[in-house]
Amino acid sequence: MIQSMTGYASGDRAVGADGAAAIHLELKSVNSRFLDVVFRCGDELRFLEMPLRELLTARIHRGKVECRLHLIPRQGGARRELTLDTGLVDQLGRLEVAVRAALPDAEPLSVAEVLRWPGMLGDDSLDPALLQGEAVTLAGTVIDEFVASRAREGGKLGTTIVDRVARMRDLVAKVGPMLIRALEDYQQRLAAKLREAVASLDEERIRQEIGLFAARIDVAEELARLATHLDEVQRVVDKGGAVGKRLDFLMQELNREANTLASKSVSAEVTGIALELKLLIEQMREQVQNLE
Repeated sequence: MIQSMTGYASGDRAVGADGAAAIHLELKSVNSRFLDVVFRCGDELRFLEMPLRELLTARIHRGKVECRLHLIPRQGGARRELTLDTGLVDQLGRLEVAVRAALPDAEPLSVAEVLRWPGMLGDDSLDPALLQGEAVTLAGTVIDEFVASRAREGGKLGTTIVDRVARMRDLVAKVGPMLIRALEDYQQRLAAKLREAVASLDEERIRQEIGLFAARIDVAEELARLATHLDEVQRVVDKGGAVGKRLDFLMQELNREANTLASKSVSAEVTGIALELKLLIEQMREQVQNLE
């Protein structure tokens, strides 16, 4: 299945034994020539960037993907009781006595300074290993939803492209009979002009002029290449996968043949078909720009 480069998914997962916090992960993507993954997260979660980036790059091949990762408190979560490190308090007390003995004028430690001392209230942060495990589990679920949203969008775009291909096939099939009629009309007009200009009709001259005209308006090669490119577009869409770059190239080739068809046109009907082909190609190109 083909995928769009536009997608969105988000999810939350509780962390910690008391469920006092939750990891929130949000993924959204837009068009880009290559894969560009941008992380938005706090410094306390920055260590999760590499494992999550590996999970994303294994599933996503093109697009600018923005990954937002936050650790948020949850209402109703149990509050942690603060505990004092009494051993550290005793150690600080002994150090203060030694300092005051050497520097009698030194200010004593205040209660606020003691409480702010690193490690005094214990480490109430979440275990990084626990956070990473929960984040990877959450990422697996969110990425699945993200890929599914891109696939749904890609399926719609693929249907649109296939519809345009079918319409272009119908138009290409109409050009051949139009050229035959144009050649017959030209032969009749040329013969009438020669009869008016000369007393005797030179059949050889007519055949030469018709041959030159037929060569000038011959678009059999362009029609064959159009049909071949349309077959390839259909094959690529049916095959699925990362098809955006291949289809973008085919749009350029289709547009080249449509331009040649328009330049060789000798009738309003063929010109109209060439212009409609170009319109359909441009419509497909806009869709292709969204495909991975």
